[in-house]
Amino acid sequence: MQELLLSITHSAKQTMQAQAINAHNLANAGTEGFKAEIAYYSTQNATSTVSSTPDLSPGVVRTTGRNLDVSINGEGWIAVMAADGSEAYSRRGDLQLDAFGQLTNGAGQPIMGNNGPIALPPFGALEIGSDGTISILPLGQAPNTLAIVDRIKLVTLESGEVRRGEDGLVRMADGFAVEADASVGVFSGMLEGSNVNVVGEMVKMIDLARRFESEIKLMQSADENSASLAKILSIN
Repeated sequence: MQELLLSITHSAKQTMQAQAINAHNLANAGTEGFKAEIAYYSTQNATSTVSSTPDLSPGVVRTTGRNLDVSINGEGWIAVMAADGSEAYSRRGDLQLDAFGQLTNGAGQPIMGNNGPIALPPFGALEIGSDGTISILPLGQAPNTLAIVDRIKLVTLESGEVRRGEDGLVRMADGFAVEADASVGVFSGMLEGSNVNVVGEMVKMIDLARRFESEIKLMQSADENSASLAKILSIN
């Protein structure tokens, strides 16, 4: 009886883990470039556990007309600097400039260029080319004097060799940085949204909630049966 109770408890814990992944996906349904996490059951050391892998399928692309918004053309990733200073990768293209002229995405993560994080001098206008090249019109200059200042580092990743950290950024499994890929391009004035299927995730949430409720009832029944058995044995 004790083994049955432990088994049901373990199953309920797995359901809670899967529900946490599901809730995280739903919370980021409106996050630009967010990639959903797919939960699955795996066996490690003869013990079943819940693991997850990122869904790298593209999100819906919409037109914004904002010159600092970019979306990846096809496959590819934008290199960013993570909080620990390492290089990581994202599809988030809602770019912006901070008070120091540093180019970041909407999460505040610095965008990497040819020689590190991109920082721009004061300018009158800015354009981002299809290859990620950033050109600016220096202050006080004629409209035909656009100058190239840097290029967004764009890379290609092998889907089977990537992992996603708790910060939502994707990295190579070996932790090494990837070389820039000149074949990766971007669309300017467009944004890729989250690839979370809200309806599908809501269905999963309901299913997991029902499963957890059933497991709680099973634990209660197992506990009651154990108490009844103990009472019968004490009488005998």
